[in-house]
Amino acid sequence: MQINLCLLASKLSSFVRLADLGFKNPHNHYMGNFFLSCLYGDLISVPVQPGDIIHLEGECNSGIWIINADSGYLILYPDVLLSGTSVSKSIQCMRRAILSEKFRKCERTTRAMLVGTILHEIFQKAGINFTQEKLKEIAFSVVHGPKYLKELYQLNLEQKDIMHEIEEYFPSFIKWAEVYTYKHTKSCYSAKVTEILDVEENIWCPRFGLKGKIDVTAGVTIHERSKTQTRIMPLELKSGKESNSVEHRSQVILYSLLCQERRVDPEGGFLLYLKTGNMIPVVGSRMDRRELIKLRNQLAFYLIHNTYKSIGKKQTQLAPLPPLINDSQACSYCSQKQNCILYSRAVEHQKDVLIPPDMVAATEKESCHLKPSHLEYFHLWYLMLTLESQYKDRKKGRKNIWMLPAAEREKHGDCIGNMIRIENVVEVSDGQYLHWFQRRDDCVPITTLMVGDRIVLSDEDNNLLGLSTGYIQEVNRTKLSCLLDRNLSHLSGDTVYRLDHEEGALGIEAPLANLSKLMENSPASEKLRSLIIDFSKPEFVQYLSSVLPSEAKDTVANILKGLNKPQKQAMKQVLLSKDYTLIVGMPGTGKTTTICALVRILSACGFSVLLTSFTHTAVDNILLKLAKFKVGFLRLGRAQKVHPDIKRFTEEEICRSKCIKTVAQLEELYQSQPVIATTCMGINHPIITRKRFDFCIVDEASQISQPICLGPLFYSLRFVLVGDHQQLPPLVQNPEARELGMSESLFKRLEQNKNAVVRLTVQYRMNSKIMSLSNKLVYDGKLECGSEKVSRAIIDLPNLKKLKLEESSSETWLKETLDPNNPVCFLNTEKVEAPEQTEKGCISNMTEARLVFFLTSMFLKAGCKPSDIGVISPYRHQLKIITDLMEGSYLTDVEVNTVDRYQGRDKSVIIVSFVRNNVDGNVGELLKDWRRLNVAITRAKHKLVMVGCVPSLCLYPPLKKLLHHLKNESMISFLFHLHILTFWPGCLDEDFSGLLNEYEKM
Repeated sequence: MQINLCLLASKLSSFVRLADLGFKNPHNHYMGNFFLSCLYGDLISVPVQPGDIIHLEGECNSGIWIINADSGYLILYPDVLLSGTSVSKSIQCMRRAILSEKFRKCERTTRAMLVGTILHEIFQKAGINFTQEKLKEIAFSVVHGPKYLKELYQLNLEQKDIMHEIEEYFPSFIKWAEVYTYKHTKSCYSAKVTEILDVEENIWCPRFGLKGKIDVTAGVTIHERSKTQTRIMPLELKSGKESNSVEHRSQVILYSLLCQERRVDPEGGFLLYLKTGNMIPVVGSRMDRRELIKLRNQLAFYLIHNTYKSIGKKQTQLAPLPPLINDSQACSYCSQKQNCILYSRAVEHQKDVLIPPDMVAATEKESCHLKPSHLEYFHLWYLMLTLESQYKDRKKGRKNIWMLPAAEREKHGDCIGNMIRIENVVEVSDGQYLHWFQRRDDCVPITTLMVGDRIVLSDEDNNLLGLSTGYIQEVNRTKLSCLLDRNLSHLSGDTVYRLDHEEGALGIEAPLANLSKLMENSPASEKLRSLIIDFSKPEFVQYLSSVLPSEAKDTVANILKGLNKPQKQAMKQVLLSKDYTLIVGMPGTGKTTTICALVRILSACGFSVLLTSFTHTAVDNILLKLAKFKVGFLRLGRAQKVHPDIKRFTEEEICRSKCIKTVAQLEELYQSQPVIATTCMGINHPIITRKRFDFCIVDEASQISQPICLGPLFYSLRFVLVGDHQQLPPLVQNPEARELGMSESLFKRLEQNKNAVVRLTVQYRMNSKIMSLSNKLVYDGKLECGSEKVSRAIIDLPNLKKLKLEESSSETWLKETLDPNNPVCFLNTEKVEAPEQTEKGCISNMTEARLVFFLTSMFLKAGCKPSDIGVISPYRHQLKIITDLMEGSYLTDVEVNTVDRYQGRDKSVIIVSFVRNNVDGNVGELLKDWRRLNVAITRAKHKLVMVGCVPSLCLYPPLKKLLHHLKNESMISFLFHLHILTFWPGCLDEDFSGLLNEYEKM
């Protein structure tokens, strides 16, 4: 078929334009943006809509693309990379393939899967020199190594049993080597494997919209008649029954397409069945490839168009999935059966989706335990999670890694390019390799990438796109190190790399898995549905004596001595609970101390505890306090994310120091620890999935979205949520999802049960003047200072008199701002030139930034330490400008960050830049949230300085209320001129290095 891009517009009455998106793949094919209303079904099996991105493969002469049965392909949404496994799954059931992409975390590892994975590794490590002795040696090191120890524990398997099962495959391995490798020349087979070039080669291919890890990439010689050819071809290993199925063959054909991204088209590959040793050639005919591309397009279409808006309706709707297949036998063994039926009942019942007769009984059986309210909850959260995921993909999708050059991504801090590998590669553990990289211009740019962040490594020309993935180990100004899943030492030393932050690596999968688990027909899920969805009232026992062991009473009494009255009440409430307790931790009320005391008491009573939070930092803050007491705990999670002082308590370090090599030893370690600590995203660990804890404690609970917070609750009898819904809520970027209620945390949802709530009201952070702001704005006077000392505390500025501010009558605002007896100051820029600026959608205010820099400098000159000062702004671009001003100066140790990053932390001095100052009444979203404002004004212990334009800020209701209070308390100072900044920064340099040296000695 011929498609003339020039003539198609008149035929379809639609504007057609080919726009180069700036991406050119290694094979000189361009991706273009085509605005079409439809295309012929012979090319793709779904309609193309205006604005859809397509990629054309084929001949183009004089504006005419030729795509027919003999040449060319049309790839729909090539930026959606789908695995060969997903596409091949869609052959039997497109619905299963889509659900497998969404509910990937629901598919549990089985014994057969684990054995298959181990067999793959043994084969890959053996190369082509197979002997019984060598295979046994490799198998023993793999099975008894640390890599699969946790999976063996999770499946309750013995290493000797797995070894016995694996050894049964060895004769087939040897048979394969004798028949199909070049080493054994007696075989008459026409194709011979000459060498193993790579294993688990990772390839991303936007050219075909595919991705995959090829089991084995092999050099092969093929003898046909008198002709001999040498090719590099994919080998797909299968450990199950030899079937030569369409699904298996399709995987090989798709991998042969992937190979084109880096090499010459191999035109096919091989299926190797490890159980029999037979290797079956699979040649990808033109028609086979074409049909698989069409299937891939259809799958991509369903994944992209998973929502729609009905005519006349404002709210977005979830789209139906492809219809259920009429094959009860296939469905009964499907790993996505529950999610398939859930979606059918909860979502598609409104769309008259026909259920095949064979599936009616199964549908009833799988979902009869669910009430309409449960299905509505599933439907709503699936919709909100989908909306949020779509929004994030549009803003920061993985496609930017190949669509945008490294230099462009560097501007946003998401990438570091122009890197070369230095030093030798070190194998840290099986499958993890430490690499060092250095910038070719010797200086690593300012970046948001941090230690522990997940990254994707590619070459700068995108010839080796998605070459390896891993985590950042260390970053400094000249070089950085990464733990990668591949050894890159075989690549040329001249290769120039780019490291991209893999945003949203976890994406929608974890919350959807928790949502699915909540709907299961199990006692734990049933109880949580009752409490969370149906609002069953939590129950409590009447007397402490029934839960407090006599041998623990003295220990508990000693712990309680160090707590105030609200904290003691929280301890009692938790011990009496049968279901859950909510602890409201108002600002500065010792939330971390309370949790630490609670863990100590529960441990003393013999209870097991699962301690979790949303961030690694919050988990470690509790553990740092807990480590001072004799309470055993095990920290789960990647060592790179764990605080240095907690690393010795991690599973990784303990296993290494104790040389744990058997399942029995690992089980002994797990059972010896009464407290297990991890983040909410780390709950799929075997120790958690095999254990039922007495209590689960979730810190930061008011900041965690409901499906994420659910994760750890499945594994405990009772739970404790600690948070404060008057502070930051879960972050939701999609406006519609926010409007539907996605920002409601589980903490907020359950808070309506007042008998489960305990409030911590005694705070030890802020002096009385600073505390009065949040008391007036949010807490109705409930907050109180923990002591007279806290109430009267002021900042210590030993060198304030040296500044001789009393000699300058024109700068009264500066004297008032620095005065220790004036804890709260608002500097009103209404009378000076301080307009906001907008650049590429980013908002900033240069005058405020310079003023913040100046004030920070003056506090330092007056004797404050840089580490005691924090700068906050709701706008990231403002923070970048302030950071740039401080770069290279004595202010680099002053922490500059967003409100969100400061939650749970404090500084002696906090300077807040509100930025907004315009005459057109343009009101943004960030400052409308009173909870964000509450966090900003409760971080300071002794001095809170706010900078902003009062008339502009009064357009925001929360700030209007705050400013009204500040005016009544005479805490607002007008700035009539800023002459002192005229001399900036030269006027600040005098004697600074000497002053700083003095404070470092103190």
